[in-house]
Amino acid sequence: MGTVFGVIGGTGFYDLGGKPPGRLEVATPYGRVEVQPGLLGGDEVVFVARHGSDHAVPPHRVNYRANIAAMRQLGVRNILASAAVGSMCEAMPPGSLAVIEQFLDFTRARGSTFFDGADAMVRHVDVSDPYCPHLRREVKAAAKSVGEQVVGAATYACTEGPRFETPAEIRMFRTLGADIVGMTSVPEVVLAREAGICYASVAVVTNWAAGVSSAPVVHEEVSDFMARQADRLRAIFAQVILIHEETECQCRAWAKS
Repeated sequence: MGTVFGVIGGTGFYDLGGKPPGRLEVATPYGRVEVQPGLLGGDEVVFVARHGSDHAVPPHRVNYRANIAAMRQLGVRNILASAAVGSMCEAMPPGSLAVIEQFLDFTRARGSTFFDGADAMVRHVDVSDPYCPHLRREVKAAAKSVGEQVVGAATYACTEGPRFETPAEIRMFRTLGADIVGMTSVPEVVLAREAGICYASVAVVTNWAAGVSSAPVVHEEVSDFMARQADRLRAIFAQVILIHEETECQCRAWAKS
């Protein structure tokens, strides 16, 4: 079956912990990707640092297609991802963890699909449940078993970046039903669906979104905060891998051949 799990680490989450990881370059049709093979939950996993190990790649320049393509080439069937987010919801203060259920897409200039017509076929992909329901249930169960409380169903507004949002934009997102805001979940989650990979994301609330608090949003503070949360995420992800039951999920029906 090959490798079952991949992990995509966002801001502040740059490796699997433990001994320094090995590194492997994977060539894909969309570019080369540096991956870190390692162990989590006692099983082999493939880790990708979304922004690079030194956080040199801004959100609008991440090669999302290459990252997902590399995981698929390595046999990954399930992806667990982390996301640093701002909150516009009183029930999700800084320090909260949330399992993302839906997204609102406000990105503009990203390679957002594998189905770009190059194979002379138009394909439209259902994303009614963009984040795998099966994996989301396992993430919630895993969090509970390691003593973490998570909000089980958050809606994520994805912006282009690299700038933070204005208070007016945050008011708009909140009116549209968003709970949290970030810059990376789209198109990553959509590409995973196109690749036939189950995908779930745990968001860490690092700050109040612009205008919710009078404090300015500072990237270095967000990054430092996330670095202190990485062990929480590793514990949850390790437990997911431990309890995971592989299934022929509907997410796999859209796999690009």
